Formats: sequence, C-alpha cells, structure tokens
Amino acid sequence: MDITFLGHSSFKIKGKNGIVVFDPFSPKIGFPFPKVSADIITISHHHFDHFAVDQVSGTSRKEKPYVIDAPGEYELLDIAISVHPSFHDGENGKLRGKNNITVIRIEGIAVAHLGDLGHILSDSDINSLGAIDVLMIPVGGEYTIGSKQAVEIAEAMEPSIVIPMHYRTEKHSPEFAKLAAVDEFLKEMGKTGIVAVEKLSLTAGSLPEEMEVVVLNA
Repeated sequence: MDITFLGHSSFKIKGKNGIVVFDPFSPKIGFPFPKVSADIITISHHHFDHFAVDQVSGTSRKEKPYVIDAPGEYELLDIAISVHPSFHDGENGKLRGKNNITVIRIEGIAVAHLGDLGHILSDSDINSLGAIDVLMIPVGGEYTIGSKQAVEIAEAMEPSIVIPMHYRTEKHSPEFAKLAAVDEFLKEMGKTGIVAVEKLSLTAGSLPEEMEVVVLNA
C-alpha cells in the first residue's frame, strides 16, 4: 500500500485492488489539484477545500469514482470503510458544521483521516474508531484543532504512524494565512528535524513498534 500526499488535507492511498482519495480540493485553495484517478473518494465535509470531486477521474475498474460523504459502513474492492460523525468546531457544529472521520482498512492496515476535526475526541469516540495504524490529523488550528490538541489526540489513539495535514504552506492562498505551519506541530511532538518524503509505502508487517511522525511532500 502506498500513501501519497496531494496537498492540504488530501491523500491518495493505492492498494492492490483499488485507489482511495481523501478530501480533494479546489484550485481556489491557491494551487492546482494534481491529476489523479481513484475508485473511491471520501469527503469529510462539503467545503471547497475538501469537496472538489470533479478534480478526480475514474479508473479502469470504475469509470466514475464512488463518493462517500455520509456516516456509515461501506465495503468496495476489498476495502472496508467506516465513516464516523464529529464536528468542525468545539461547539457541536454551531460555528462550522459537521465533520466526517473516515477509517479505511486496506491490506491489513487501518488508516484514519480526521478531516477538519475541531474538537478533542472523547474516549468513546476513539474506541468507536477501533485500533488505528496510520493517523492523518489536522494540525494548523484556526479552522481545526491546533498542534497541542493534535498531540493530545495522537497520544490517546497511539497509532504506529502520524501524518500531519491542514497546515499553512507558501502555496496556500491568503485565506489560509492564519493556519500554523507544520513545524509548530513537530515541535510540540518533540520531532523537529524531520525530513519530508515523497511517498510512504507500507505493509502490515512493516509498521513501526513505536509511534513515528511522517511528513509527506505534496
């Protein structure tokens, strides 16, 4: 299984039997969405920087990607997907609405994408997700949890690998200027000096025993 960062909060996961893309974004974000195809698209919420399904083409297996944007249990191409409700803010959605947490289980690895989570997860929330191997977590603050909350959640969930997302980069439009850069999260985690990589290739037997932070280049 290969994980590629497409930018902002979007990732592509390529397995033997299918491809999943999380949260494709509109070029209005400040930079173009890369050319990518998928069998399945998962959506955390219907904002332009997470819901640009028209940016993703189909595959030889599926002419048009199957879009999952609501809580529930799904299974396609030997990929099990569970979508769990949460909120985009710390006031039960009063400020920015609802948010989906998506967990996919592919080739023996459980990957959780927290979307634009805006609050700390309770013990029952974490238990409902099950054991997670790879955690994709927003860290930029302002519109989501910030670095301190992200560290608290990561430590509570104890995944093998943590991948930060939704942080400020030089490519982002001014609308995202208030987001913190990824360095703030790395400092909070005590993981400064991490070198970003282009792609993360994993098997169920290759997961680290102790939690690691991986920064991916888009």
